[in-house]
Amino acid sequence: MFMSAKFKTMQKVQIKNNRKDLSAPLWVKYCDSFLCQLRGLTFRKNLSKNEGLFFVQKRESRIDTSIHMMFVFIDLGVVWLNSKHQVVDIKLAKKWHLIYIPSVPAQYFLEISPERLSEFQIGDQLSIEKNNLD
Repeated sequence: MFMSAKFKTMQKVQIKNNRKDLSAPLWVKYCDSFLCQLRGLTFRKNLSKNEGLFFVQKRESRIDTSIHMMFVFIDLGVVWLNSKHQVVDIKLAKKWHLIYIPSVPAQYFLEISPERLSEFQIGDQLSIEKNNLD
């Protein structure tokens, strides 16, 4: 079971899809602080297919989990999750697009390489696991 107290900002966590195996491990940075969320992936010029960010909000909301793509120089795959870690929305976010808002309230979201989007579907149950090397 996932509880935010187990994780530290910018620690890497592994994302697993409980419905099917992912093509490769997906290790993302856990991002729950204001500064981490403000920065996000702005100014990045590339993102490998095995990395990304996992954003954590305090409650389910459409507005709190909306994203901007200003000063983001790459397209991103975005996967929104509800409080039970179920996928509730998926979008390809294009660089420099003003805003993306999930279609339903979410509490978490992933920003990953667009080539990984096909590994997730609405309704999938995800697990977030701590890197045991930390």
